[in-house]
Amino acid sequence: MNKKDNNEVNFIDYAYLNISKSGEELCGDSVEIARYDGGVMAVLSDGLGSGVKANILSTLTSKIAITMLKSGSSIEEVVNIIINTLPVCKVRNLAYSTFTIIHMLDSGKVYVANFDNPEVILRDRTGSRLIRGNEVIISNRKVREEEFEVEDGDTLLAISDGVAHAGIGAALNYAWETENISKYLEKIPKSISALNTAKRIISTCNHLYQEKPYDDATVIVLKYVRQKFVTLFSGPPLEIEDDKKVVKKLMSTYGKKVVCGGTAAQIVARETEHEVEVDMDNINADVPPIAYIKGVDLVTEGVLTLKKALDILRLYNKDIRHLDEFFKGDKHKNGVYLLLKVLLDDATHIRFMVGRRINPAHENFDFPEELASKIDIIKGIKDELKKLGKEVSTEYY
Repeated sequence: MNKKDNNEVNFIDYAYLNISKSGEELCGDSVEIARYDGGVMAVLSDGLGSGVKANILSTLTSKIAITMLKSGSSIEEVVNIIINTLPVCKVRNLAYSTFTIIHMLDSGKVYVANFDNPEVILRDRTGSRLIRGNEVIISNRKVREEEFEVEDGDTLLAISDGVAHAGIGAALNYAWETENISKYLEKIPKSISALNTAKRIISTCNHLYQEKPYDDATVIVLKYVRQKFVTLFSGPPLEIEDDKKVVKKLMSTYGKKVVCGGTAAQIVARETEHEVEVDMDNINADVPPIAYIKGVDLVTEGVLTLKKALDILRLYNKDIRHLDEFFKGDKHKNGVYLLLKVLLDDATHIRFMVGRRINPAHENFDFPEELASKIDIIKGIKDELKKLGKEVSTEYY
């Protein structure tokens, strides 16, 4: 793997999103992505037309491709099987399903194969460009392929033609097109996650269709980034004697440190001999205020903040809106927003350090039952983060 030390290993952050043609329940595009020990394989397939038939054909294509690739088949074998398995439209002489295959290794080596889909876009330190590839003939079909290497911070974007065609007859008199999408990608902050990048692309695409897409549209984003670590402590530990051990471990971890909960904050402050300073200038009825402890990147209230974060995370995972669109006002003082921002954009690897001692306030008869189990809430957050490709672990104390 490409690394300088144990804390500077590269990681492939990936995400995909799609929108269906207006009036169709099923998307005619299909995506299969698999992380394995050594890299990530991604397949985007676009079925001819839309609806059920297109979905079946694209799903068949993507599943055949990812299954064969994972079993070690060569790209020639994969393409040959797909082309000879799927029929061709006799009227338009078009394949019933097109595809893009991306194989990115942890070392930074990338292979792209493209059969009749728009070009993959690469954003690197010099800007953005289209990966046009070299033409090869497989089973009498033209496939374009290219091999290259990416570096820390580089982004790959694969799209179906529904993204490239957005805008015709709606918001624009012409298509968005890959060249313009490439320029748009350059304007997206490099610091945000693969999913937030995908959301910005697909939400803009939907806007160009004026929220009524006349074609299925799909984006895949792969970002080659340094591993980013976040450790979140929410206490207190079951045994008071473990307070010192937990805080020592938290403060010695590499990456960002987050503390959720008043009791946990008091434990950290006591063991580090620093003060907890509550931000009383930013009080609102919905979200408890954040606080500050020297050496800790974010301090929030506990159960209420975590529960609101989980609720938004569940919506976020099903929605094309990016994170900023879920919040209004001064987001940068909102504990829920700040917590999600850290977990989504500042982390590839997240460790939860969870204390199991019951907070007496949570045993109050009037306290909402669904908020009483902090452990269940954190398990929910962990599950949602795993869906996003995050590497998540939990330690209980």
